[in-house]
Parts: sequence; C-alpha cells; structure tokens
Amino acid sequence: MIWCMEVDRNGLEVLDRAECLRLLDRATLGRIGVTSGALPAVFPVNFLLNGDQILLLTAEGSKLDAATRNAVVAFEADDFDPMYHSGWSVLVTGVAREITDSDELAALRHAPLARWAHNGVERLMAISADMISGRRIVPGLDRNQKAPR
Repeated sequence: MIWCMEVDRNGLEVLDRAECLRLLDRATLGRIGVTSGALPAVFPVNFLLNGDQILLLTAEGSKLDAATRNAVVAFEADDFDPMYHSGWSVLVTGVAREITDSDELAALRHAPLARWAHNGVERLMAISADMISGRRIVPGLDRNQKAPR
C-alpha cells in the first residue's frame, strides 16, 4: 500500500496532529511567544509534553508571568539537520495557565522538567494544544508531487 503525504505550496510535508505531538514528545527545547506590555516577545524554554499539553517551569515575576494568567500564547519547537537538509517545525497555539491544583502538582512532581534559568520560586505552567500545525522538510521532494511515505 502506498501512502501519500500532503505537501504545501512550498514543498514542505504537512504534518497531522498525531505526528506533531510525536515530534514534540521527542524535543526538550522550544520557544514561547507571549505578549508583554502590548509587544510580542519570544523566549526559549525547556519543556515537556504531557498528553496534549506542554509543561514548563517559570519563576514568579519573570517575563512569562503574564502568560500564566490564561493568556493565549504561541509555542514552537523544531529540529533541523543541516547536513541532510531535513527537519521539522511544530507550532502550537493555546491557553497558558499556572498549575495550582495540589493533585495535579503532585502527579507532575517527578516529571523530568528543567527550567531554562534557575532563580526565584518555581511555577509550573501548562499550555493547551488547541491549535497545532507542523511542517517537515523532505529532501529531494518536488513540491508538485505526492510522495510515498
């Protein structure tokens, strides 16, 4: 059986939700886009995929503080191999919230999650994966062809 992948107008493979989540599950470093003082800001973060939510640690009073108040944020992670000109990128749009429920915090206490910078009181933040999209560079793929998977 031959499977065809969807290719966008730029010749990139369009990834479905399941593949986007699989790729996010392998990654540990991403970027979160927030609004800070009415201006966009993007910060690198260590993260962990837990089901279909993204978890990260932040400190009280940090630039990410505003994002813990049920703000809509963008989150992106990617991987690229310059030698083989291959890679992928996944973009998530969702609501960020601070996890404060004691049962939820207890369940996540031993999650392998590291903070980008260590200072201040740690706050656990979750981003819902309400909208998710991804693209993959497929070496040698003509953007007008449908390639077997």
